[in-house]
Amino acid sequence: MSIALRREPNQRRSRERVERILAAASALIAERGSDAMRMGEAAERAGVSIGSLYQYFPDKAAIIRQLAERYNAAGRACIAAALATPRSMKELRAAFMGLVDTYYALFLAEPVMRDIWSGTQADKALREIELADSRANGAILAQALARLRPAADRAALATSAFLIMQLGEATMRLAISVERAEGDALVAAYKRLVDRDLAAT
Repeated sequence: MSIALRREPNQRRSRERVERILAAASALIAERGSDAMRMGEAAERAGVSIGSLYQYFPDKAAIIRQLAERYNAAGRACIAAALATPRSMKELRAAFMGLVDTYYALFLAEPVMRDIWSGTQADKALREIELADSRANGAILAQALARLRPAADRAALATSAFLIMQLGEATMRLAISVERAEGDALVAAYKRLVDRDLAAT
């Protein structure tokens, strides 16, 4: 069950209602940012009553957290798919660098994702969601590393992979908060650091 939802929708009509609410909220955030989004506006745009909206989301923060969870789930699926196929460390390093580029492009292109993660440090629940996401993504990377380096220390791999993923999140937040050229340079520097670490693994 999602930690953001007040009540999990079980019936198809309820699930559709939640999807309309999230789509409406995403559109409002894309237009004006999450700070300017109002629950009443989200309900009106979704075509639901404010009472119906509150059945599922106790406040605006819950909507934002649910959107964050969705982005994270999609990201994990993408990471798992990309890291499942490499058959050598060279291939794994190339796949990971491709993931960094893809993730950065998503941050730049998707205003809702950018808005959510730019406010991560100010929201304890979002910080916890990000930390859990970094752990989960780190576990995926550690599993891929262990497959290619079966003699390596598993605990050391897990620690390194977790750190790589958490630093990646921090790098993306920093990159989107500065001018584009500087952001590009920061992402490139992160890729070089990680590539050296993976090459030494």
